[in-house]
Amino acid sequence: MWQPSFMKKARGQMIQLKSEEQIGKMREAGLVVAAALAATRDAARPGISTLELDTIAEDVIRSSGATPSFLGYQGFTGSICASVNDEVVHGIPRPDKVLAEGDVLSIDCGAIVDGWHGDSAITIGVGEITPEQQRLLDVTEASMWAGFAAARIGGRLSDISHGVERCVMDFEAADNHEYGIVEMYGGHGIGTEMHQDPHVLNYGKPGRGPRLVKGMALAVEPMITLGAPGTRELDDGWTVVTVDGSCAAHFEHSFALTATGPWVLTAEDGGAARLGELGVRVSQLNSRG
Repeated sequence: MWQPSFMKKARGQMIQLKSEEQIGKMREAGLVVAAALAATRDAARPGISTLELDTIAEDVIRSSGATPSFLGYQGFTGSICASVNDEVVHGIPRPDKVLAEGDVLSIDCGAIVDGWHGDSAITIGVGEITPEQQRLLDVTEASMWAGFAAARIGGRLSDISHGVERCVMDFEAADNHEYGIVEMYGGHGIGTEMHQDPHVLNYGKPGRGPRLVKGMALAVEPMITLGAPGTRELDDGWTVVTVDGSCAAHFEHSFALTATGPWVLTAEDGGAARLGELGVRVSQLNSRG
């Protein structure tokens, strides 16, 4: 059984650090996830069920020689989480969950390559959605990238959290609208397990938590609502919905901190375009694949 090359203990948390070779394996898994999400995005349309989308994602993952991370995880029955409208995360793919024009769909997907995980999520509109819904998607995705841009070797974990929150607050000021940042759920470490220490909040003051160091790999995943941030879990034991019934969005990428910058492992371009807009260069490792 593989043992981590180095484990960093931080305030009761065991944070797994990765070598360049190991990060390269996570990049392979990340590109499989990116392909699966692209396929489900292309297929999402009115009249298709979330179970059909799940089948598409699983086919892409397995045909790439990878294994779905989600399938069987603590009893979960899908290869993706498919969450619609007021469903924030962890929606179970079902044959009777059929998409309709104007739905907002979050697709969360994970894959394993040689024991290493990739994890990413997108939120899309099914057909034509309202301007308010589209703005929610834009806010949520932008806040994720702001979190990556705030990550620096030598910084602290909550710098990422603050970057996410600060971005949402800037949108609130511009839109004169208060968005809900979901509080009970957030990002996480990732590597030889899908969920590892540390937990990555989507809000908080900067300069707190474990030091950000070379070899850390984290999933950053803001979940934002058009209304209040309160959530509840349905009786299925998985699906998380907004208490007030407001629409929710969820974006996620996995990234690694390297000596030459961040590398977004589940983005096809490694994060170069979006981070470049924010004045951040991605890792030189990105040029290797």
